[in-house]
Amino acid sequence: MRKRNSSQPLDHDSAVTNTLLDSTPNLNPGAKSCRRKGKVVLDSAPLDAARKPMGRTSRRYRLMPRLKKIFLWVLAVYIAIPFIVKLCPSIQAKLVFLNFVRVPYFIDLKRPQDQGLNHTCNLYLHPEENVNIGVWHTVPAQLWKDAQGKDQLWYESTFQSSHPVILYLHGNAGTRGGDHRVQLYKVLSSLGYHVVTFDYRGWGDSEGSPSESGMTSDALYVFHWVKERIGKKPLYIWGHSLGTGVATNLVRHLCDRGTPPDALILESPFTNIREEARSHPFSMVYRYLPGFDWFFLDAITANDIRFASDENMHHISCPVLILHAEDDTVVPFHLGKKLYNIAAQSQSLSGQKVQFIPFPISLGYKHKFIYRSPELPQILSDFLGTVHPHA
Repeated sequence: MRKRNSSQPLDHDSAVTNTLLDSTPNLNPGAKSCRRKGKVVLDSAPLDAARKPMGRTSRRYRLMPRLKKIFLWVLAVYIAIPFIVKLCPSIQAKLVFLNFVRVPYFIDLKRPQDQGLNHTCNLYLHPEENVNIGVWHTVPAQLWKDAQGKDQLWYESTFQSSHPVILYLHGNAGTRGGDHRVQLYKVLSSLGYHVVTFDYRGWGDSEGSPSESGMTSDALYVFHWVKERIGKKPLYIWGHSLGTGVATNLVRHLCDRGTPPDALILESPFTNIREEARSHPFSMVYRYLPGFDWFFLDAITANDIRFASDENMHHISCPVLILHAEDDTVVPFHLGKKLYNIAAQSQSLSGQKVQFIPFPISLGYKHKFIYRSPELPQILSDFLGTVHPHA
């Protein structure tokens, strides 16, 4: 009897204990508990969750050394580039000319019709021994039908017509088949102009190596080639971007010899290559670096590259028209305006027409798209003092 009575309180206490455990409020709602043979087992999930932020922190600490290494490598490259350019000035020359950049790719320069120029002839001229340069001659749009299937001799014969000629000198990078250049040829052709353009030696399919003197020699040779075929008809020089430097070199040479062209048109020009290089967006990361001129600009001069249009303006004696978009980021607007101010005060241009046409930011013409301006035909007509030629 005593044994039976003594066992009852034990069973009662166990039941009470289990009841209390079941009724105890769960202080950690994320924890799960189970009762096994009177024991409470807590789930470890909340503890794992608590450990997760510590895992992220450890990963963050592992990432920091990697970021530090990347930063040090970038810093090392940033510091090394100026010294590399200084030791190898030819690198800077390549960056000025960018003749190795051929855009659009895979274009066949022997087939201008592939670019929508069905009234254009491709030919090659030889300004020097072992130097051949590729040339395009686009006739006025009025002669489009007659031009179909014709050869180079026919195209040369069209120079005898009354239509004036524009010799177009393109900028760096790309070829004579660049899209914005082709679009300008079409606009000028529709206005009744012959357009003659070419790739300087080292550009496109032209032979030779690029240099400022070589570019100017090529332009002079093509100018005389055209002049021999048109006689006394008007011949205008149009330069764009780096081509404006070539254009002023060419026109200065012609004016010094007493044979100036009928007009000089400069689209997006700069004053000289040093000021342009200092203002170019590529130089932004080094512009305020001590010794910037010594590292970069002197390297350009070491390659005998000057394109000193500001100096040339004091030797030019023909009408000058400057076109520049205010939102031009490649050749900043202020450089074109500065060149105009120099031209307007030049003694050699005294009595000549000098005009500056700005294009507002709202038009979005930037560096390459002035040809889109619906006002361009009237601008040219007013400046040249004549109505657009007709067939």
